[in-house]
Amino acid sequence: MMNNRIIAALLLVAALVAPWVAYPVFLMTALCFALFACAFNLLLGYAGLMSFGHAMFFGMAGYFYGHVVKEWGWPPELGLLTGVAGAAALGAVTGALAIRRQGIYFAMITLAFSQMIYFFCVQVPFTHGEDGLQGIPRRALLGGLIDIKNDRVLYYVVLAIFLFGYASIYRIVHSPFGQVLKAIRENEPRAQSLGYDATLYKWLAFVLSAALAGLAGSTKAMVLQFATLTDVTAAMSGEVVLMALVGGLGTLIGPVVGAFVIITMQNYLAATGEWVLVIQGVIFVVIVMAFRKGLVGEIGDLIKSRVGKSKGA
Repeated sequence: MMNNRIIAALLLVAALVAPWVAYPVFLMTALCFALFACAFNLLLGYAGLMSFGHAMFFGMAGYFYGHVVKEWGWPPELGLLTGVAGAAALGAVTGALAIRRQGIYFAMITLAFSQMIYFFCVQVPFTHGEDGLQGIPRRALLGGLIDIKNDRVLYYVVLAIFLFGYASIYRIVHSPFGQVLKAIRENEPRAQSLGYDATLYKWLAFVLSAALAGLAGSTKAMVLQFATLTDVTAAMSGEVVLMALVGGLGTLIGPVVGAFVIITMQNYLAATGEWVLVIQGVIFVVIVMAFRKGLVGEIGDLIKSRVGKSKGA
C-alpha cells in the first residue's frame, strides 16, 4: 500500500512538472485520449462488452461542446456538461437497443450505430460536414477567474478533468456496482441466479462509459478548438481499442499507458506519413503476441512473481 502511494505521488509530481518540459498541447491531447481509453476499458475490461462504436460518444460530445460554446456563447463549463449529457443520452438510447445482444452481435450493433452517427454528422448543418466545426473559442472559466488561452494554464485544467474522470472510474470499479459488473463478466447466469439484473447493470455501465467518453471528447474540443469527422469514424473506435489492449485491459492504469504510447507514436512518427499505420500495426502485433495482458498487465505479473519468489526465499 505504501509503495502504491509513493508511485502515485511521483506520478502526480511528474504530471505537474510535465508542461514545463514538454509541449503542453501534446500532453493535453494525450490526457484526453487517456480518459477516452479508460472510459472504454470500463466497458470492455470490467463489464466484458466489446464496443466498436465508442467514437460516436467521443466525437459527438466534441460537436456538442463546440456548438454551444461557439454558436450560443455558453461558457466552457456548460459546454463540457452539454457534451457529457449529450454523450450519456446517446449512450442510453444505443445501449437500450444493443445491450440485450451479446458477443459479436452487440459489437456489430454498436458499429452500425456509429456508422449512422457518422453519416448524420456529414449531413446536418451544425457539424459543418467535412469542414468540421472550426474556431471554437477558449473562453475563461469560472466567470473569468481562469484564463485558458494560455496553454500551460489550460493543461492544469485538463489534468484536473482527467484526474476527476480517472477517480470516478476507480470509484466505480471498487464499488459494489463494480463488483457486480465483474461477476456478470465472469459468469452472467450465476450473477442472475443471485438476483442481479444483468441487463440493467450492463446498460448502466454502457451509459457511464459513454458519459466519460463524452467528457474526453468535449475536453479535446476545448483544447484543440475544433471538432471534425475524424473523431466519429470507425477508425477512431478501433484506435481506442488498440490503446486499451496495448496498455492492458482490466487494469486502471493500462489504458493511460496505452494512450500515451499510441499518441506519442503518432506525434513523433507523423513525418513517415502513411507508414505510421504500418508501424502501429507491427507494434500492436508484437505486443499482442509477447504481452498477452498488455504492457501494464505483464509488468504487474512480473513484479508479483518476483515479490513472491523473494518472500518464499
